[in-house]
Amino acid sequence: MAGIVIIGAGQAAGQAAASLRQEGYEGAITIIGDELFAPYQRPPLSKQYLSGELSIDRIYIRPIKFYKDRNIDLQCGVRVVAIDRDTKTISTDNDQTLAYDKLLICTGSRPRLLDIPGSDLPGIHYLRRLDDVDRIREDMKEAQSICIIGGGYIGLEVAAVAVSAGLTVNILEMESRILQRVTNAEMSAFYHRLHTSRGVNIHTSTACTGFSGDARIQSVLCRDHTIAADMVVVGIGILPNTELAEQAGLQCDNGILVDDHCRTSDPDIFSAGDCTNHPNPLLARRLRLESVPNAMEQARTAATNMLGGDKTYAAIPWFWSDQYELKLQMVGFSADGETAVVRGNPEELHFATFYLNQGKVVAVDAVNSPKEFMVAKRLYGLEVNAETLTDTSIDLKSLIS
Repeated sequence: MAGIVIIGAGQAAGQAAASLRQEGYEGAITIIGDELFAPYQRPPLSKQYLSGELSIDRIYIRPIKFYKDRNIDLQCGVRVVAIDRDTKTISTDNDQTLAYDKLLICTGSRPRLLDIPGSDLPGIHYLRRLDDVDRIREDMKEAQSICIIGGGYIGLEVAAVAVSAGLTVNILEMESRILQRVTNAEMSAFYHRLHTSRGVNIHTSTACTGFSGDARIQSVLCRDHTIAADMVVVGIGILPNTELAEQAGLQCDNGILVDDHCRTSDPDIFSAGDCTNHPNPLLARRLRLESVPNAMEQARTAATNMLGGDKTYAAIPWFWSDQYELKLQMVGFSADGETAVVRGNPEELHFATFYLNQGKVVAVDAVNSPKEFMVAKRLYGLEVNAETLTDTSIDLKSLIS
């Protein structure tokens, strides 16, 4: 048998290979990734790994020995250049041709790039991969000021690390508030106050029009002013890596289209992670998610189904973000809510915002409130009285029916 080939070596790929062995698959498993590292966790990159709190060994999903012990052929630093569906083979940039019985595409995503004057100057960084962060860390050792383009979670997490390290930090956000695409105005205002109280300068409704510098970045150009910067980190979103799938003739639309079994338009090819666009019956729509829980669960689902199982993927999305000593945990999408109520006191940095639609809980943002978050995941979809949610004397568990 040709076995199972996994393209990509991120979190979905690592989990899929482990799940295949856990389910008793004894055939050949090959993971091919263009990075030089074994599968690792991405969330710590902009947080504990950037700050130096975690070493590389501590962000690997599993030790390298894990793959050797389970006869998983892990090929790092190798890029797949083509998929031939007729012959069921893949080709790599080191002249390999590998046959597959089942193929799993876990190509992930890449940063959206700026294409403006000066955007190729040294000192301008994007944060997606481990070696990206290594370069950022190296620059931060000598830098006194950093400008972050984009006021999303990645930008805010980098800002928290940088200002805590003593750098002057400026954030540029095109929208009228930070986090505008992912949360409500009150939560945006809370995080705006948090960061400015720690010394971060936030410029909303401000677009970056270019960069200037002699040998490397020195200034960030805006429409009516400039901001001095020794380095820049750009965080303006990501794009799914669908090129291989498209070239192979697989159906794609804002990601590789998969069904609820993580199967693509080719029955022998599956896909998992950031690169997929999947149906979610619980949300009654298709979506592409950029989250670790989604990648891991899709990987488990794909592994089962590649072995002939019948597992469906349906989960309410959840996410998290660490900034300073605060942990934000989110379930659902706040944009799905018609109203929002707050439980706890934001001034005490311990609260949860519940988003309701027709009286039902459709999303929760919990700040330093792990208990509320765990219960909120179980309250999702249930009809709950808004006043009851705000009453901290009432145990949320009592609302679960």
